[in-house]
Amino acid sequence: MLSKRLASTTAIGLLLVAGATACGDNDKPAADKAAAGKAAAPGLDTEKLTAEEIQKQAKEALAGATSVKVVGTVEQDADRISVDLAVDTKGQCKGTLSLPGAGKFELLGDGKQVYLKPDTAFLNSVTEGKNPQAVELLKGRWIGGAQDDPDMKEITTACNLKELTKTFGSGDESKATNITKGSAGTVNGAKTFSVKSNNSAGGEVTLHVATEGKPYPLRIEKTGKGGGQMDFTDIDKALTVQAPPADQVIDYSLFKDKVRTA
Repeated sequence: MLSKRLASTTAIGLLLVAGATACGDNDKPAADKAAAGKAAAPGLDTEKLTAEEIQKQAKEALAGATSVKVVGTVEQDADRISVDLAVDTKGQCKGTLSLPGAGKFELLGDGKQVYLKPDTAFLNSVTEGKNPQAVELLKGRWIGGAQDDPDMKEITTACNLKELTKTFGSGDESKATNITKGSAGTVNGAKTFSVKSNNSAGGEVTLHVATEGKPYPLRIEKTGKGGGQMDFTDIDKALTVQAPPADQVIDYSLFKDKVRTA
């Protein structure tokens, strides 16, 4: 089904990455949080802070961001999904998700509505070439109203940074153990410090945190099940999105009805 593949692709590309980003959910007492915050200002004091405190500050910093762009790849079963998506706290998003050899789809959110635009290759792939009517109907068009379908509700989360950050640390794969300090480095020209951990899926997660300014996570590297790499860029950069013209949009429920009767 097209709906299940679109929804699962979005969830894989974003929600699983979000779960990995948290590197666990190791809450500290309020006094410890305050002490860690003072120690880290105005930059990240990697000598005084523990690995757990560093990863927690990164999680909280990203939760307080107004926007972020996520770029990278993640594996799911035999698929390697590529993500290039900017998202903010106003429900706006703009970017693409793709499967090499199976096409891609654009994802657009203007704060009120979420739209998807699969390319022809993606449509042919998810319908296994058995539904030319659906492919012809959607070719070059945006799908509107998809977030109203229970199978597609992950789309709404993917287009709202506030909702997306709530998923951090919520999955079994993100329950971290053996959290240790890594080393200093750079990510896209910014100075970083890494924190390493293991998760219940048997993989290793390396979180690269900015050491100057706010301790934003700038890169996630994950091995094992659901492995891949994601970079976080354009943090707090204003995002402007316009809804596609009405004559280029087809309602998701209408699309399903026409496919069902075709």
